[in-house]
Amino acid sequence: MQAPAHTIGLRLPPPSSSARRRARPRPAVRAAAAATQAAPRRETDPRKRVVITGMGLVSVFGNDVGAFYDRLLQGESGVGPIDRFDAGSFPTRFAAQIRGFSSEGYIDGKNDRRLDDCLRYCIVSGKKALENAGLAKGSDAHAMLDKVRAGVLVGTGMGGLTVFSDGVQNLIEKGYRKISPFFIPYAITNMGSALLAMDVGFMGPNYSISTACATSNYCFYAAANHIRRGEADIIIAGGTEAAIIPIGLGGFVACRALSQRNDDPTTASRPWDKQRDGFVMGEGAGVLVMESLEHAMKRDAPIIAEYLGGAVNCDAYHMTDPRSDGLGVSSCITKSLEDAGVAPEEVNYINAHATSTLAGDLAESMIGHCLGAAGGLEAIATVEAITTGWVHPTINQFNPEPEVEFDTVANEKKQHEVNVG
Repeated sequence: MQAPAHTIGLRLPPPSSSARRRARPRPAVRAAAAATQAAPRRETDPRKRVVITGMGLVSVFGNDVGAFYDRLLQGESGVGPIDRFDAGSFPTRFAAQIRGFSSEGYIDGKNDRRLDDCLRYCIVSGKKALENAGLAKGSDAHAMLDKVRAGVLVGTGMGGLTVFSDGVQNLIEKGYRKISPFFIPYAITNMGSALLAMDVGFMGPNYSISTACATSNYCFYAAANHIRRGEADIIIAGGTEAAIIPIGLGGFVACRALSQRNDDPTTASRPWDKQRDGFVMGEGAGVLVMESLEHAMKRDAPIIAEYLGGAVNCDAYHMTDPRSDGLGVSSCITKSLEDAGVAPEEVNYINAHATSTLAGDLAESMIGHCLGAAGGLEAIATVEAITTGWVHPTINQFNPEPEVEFDTVANEKKQHEVNVG
């Protein structure tokens, strides 16, 4: 779906920081691409510089960040036949469906049975990100946080779709008395952020942004601005989605947005390929722990990368198709670079939102299009490219469009020093 555009800049941890990095092997980075012009001014105030200190996810490849990226590097596909419900009557019968998900150790059993998967994914990924940041619930570091200055901004494109669908079905079949009292709370889009904040005690900025595929990136942008304005020290930000149910699948089928390559679902998502015929639905959650450099250094945090800047705008053109002249995207990129203080020549990696649709057109070729969670998972993949020095492939590129003249990292991973992405 065509949502307001957004781009972000991430780079290696600031060398001046005394904070330790996450222990992942990577080749030494020598220098960024040489700029042909002076770069715009970059933020230097440690109170306004925003760093990433933790990452958490739920994906078709599991809930571990390292394992997730390793499987991306191997070019594995997480796409397969839908077995969560009978999809036999649908023209599309496959998706990147999460199987075997467990929230054990993160959500108590009673609540786990009540919650929509959209909420479960949010809570688990958020708490795992805090663990990665050295702020696990119950730890001394977590107890020492100023909770009033800690927030949660996890968005979703569609919210608790299963809860909503079940509520409507109960109303039609059994009447209003059979509607669950949790119907409204668990269906609305802000409940993921709310429940996560209640769980970990964060009392700062808390809301959910819903801008379709751009949801996670909007949340990163908003979180960074709260920190820069001094309104928060630390924020959990990202996106969550769980829409692989009959009404979700049927809705995208009605939009004619999905691939119908049922005979070979693992090759259905084909970004920039002449034979692409639509995107593949995915699901999951991806979140970052973002905090001011000053706050991270005070607690000796494991700094992974730095958020340099971003921008938001709108094509103001069509509900689903992008502008043919690319004006919305190009102007957003320009504004993002200005906000980040980065010259175009410094950017040496782009993780594209290429979904294998005819009009729209990296990771989505393997994990499906995760809708509101897409930007969160893509951001984690970008940070992993920075920290490991390896770029994951875009699989299923068999017959590339001739207009695509840049390196799409087709089908095979590539070793590449990424400084700014």
